[in-house]
Amino acid sequence: MTSNRYIFILLLFFSVKSFGQIGGESTYQFLELTNSARVAALGGNQIAINDSSDLNLPYHNPSLLTAGMKGQFLINYVNYFADVKYGYASYSPTLNIPGNVAFGMHYINYGKFREATEEGSLTGNTFKAAEYALNLIYSNQYKRWHYGINLKPVLSIFESYQSVGLVADLGISISSKKGLTTVAFVARNIGGQITPYYKNGHIEQVPFDLQFGVSKRLEHAPLVLFLTAQHLNRWNLANLEDDKNSATDEYSFYGPTESFGKQLMRHIVFGIELLPSDNFTIRAGYNYQRRQELVFGEKNSTVGFSLGFGFKVKRFRFDFGTSRFHLAGSSNLFSMAINLSENF
Repeated sequence: MTSNRYIFILLLFFSVKSFGQIGGESTYQFLELTNSARVAALGGNQIAINDSSDLNLPYHNPSLLTAGMKGQFLINYVNYFADVKYGYASYSPTLNIPGNVAFGMHYINYGKFREATEEGSLTGNTFKAAEYALNLIYSNQYKRWHYGINLKPVLSIFESYQSVGLVADLGISISSKKGLTTVAFVARNIGGQITPYYKNGHIEQVPFDLQFGVSKRLEHAPLVLFLTAQHLNRWNLANLEDDKNSATDEYSFYGPTESFGKQLMRHIVFGIELLPSDNFTIRAGYNYQRRQELVFGEKNSTVGFSLGFGFKVKRFRFDFGTSRFHLAGSSNLFSMAINLSENF
C-alpha cells in the first residue's frame, strides 16, 4: 500500500460518526488502563506494533495475536497512585485449531477502605474494592490481513455493590510486504453492563473507543515510528474547566478556545523506538491529551511524556516503562515474559 492510501484510510476513519465516552463518563474505566510497559513507554496506547514476540500487544489490538506468540506467558505489574495496584497476566497455548488463541486476566485493586456512616462517623469496619476482566482472545488472517476479537467478561466489586458486564474488542491490521509499515483499526469495549451495581439501578455506559494506528520502521535506520489516533467516536475531548473565562458552557465545533490543530492533537499518541541491537530497545512517547488534562498551572514539567526500555535474554523478555502524569510523580510499569514453547 502506498503512503497516499494510508492517508486516505486515516481520513476515512476520522469521518466515522458515532457516540462514545471518555474518562469519568462511563463505568469500567479500568479497561482503559495500559498494562504493557512497552506500550506505556510509547505514550500509553499503540495498536499497530508489528512484533510477534510480544504477547502484550493483543490486549490493545486482538488482531496482533500471531502464531509466533504461542507458548508465551507474561506478567505485568503496576504500582499506581494512592496504593492502587493493577496488572495483567496472559498465556497463548499451542492448540491444533485454525488461528491463534490467548487467555488473560486484567485486574485492579483499589486497596482497603474504612467504613463510615452518612454523617462521617467511622464504624470500625473495612471493605475492599476491585475489578476484574477475563480476556479471551482469538485471531486469524486472510493473506496479509489480520483480524481478531477479544471477549472480556467483567466483574466489578465496590463494597457490597457488584456489577457484571460483557464487552469485546474487534481489531484488524495489515502490514506491507516487507513488514516495515503496519496499519490497524480497533473498536474497543463494544458491549455493556449485564447487571447494575444495585437493585433496580440503571445500566451505565462503558468506555467505547474507536482507534486508528500506523507504524513505520525505517528501512535504513534502527528507528520505528508510531502513531495512534484514539477516541475517534468523539471529536471534542476538552473539558469545560479548560477555559475558566468562558461565558458559556457550550462548545463550538473547535471548543471555546482551541484551534482545530489542538483538538486534533488531543486524539494523537506518538511513540518512537530506537533499536541499538536485536535484543535491546529504547522507547519514548508523547500523549498530548494527558498533558492538557494533568498539567498544573504554568508548571508543565514533563507531563505527558513517557520513557522506557526493553531487552531479551534467551527465553526471557523484560520491559520497563515510566509515564509522567503530573508533578507529584510518575507511574512505573514492569513486564516480564517467558517463552515456554519447546520449539523456541
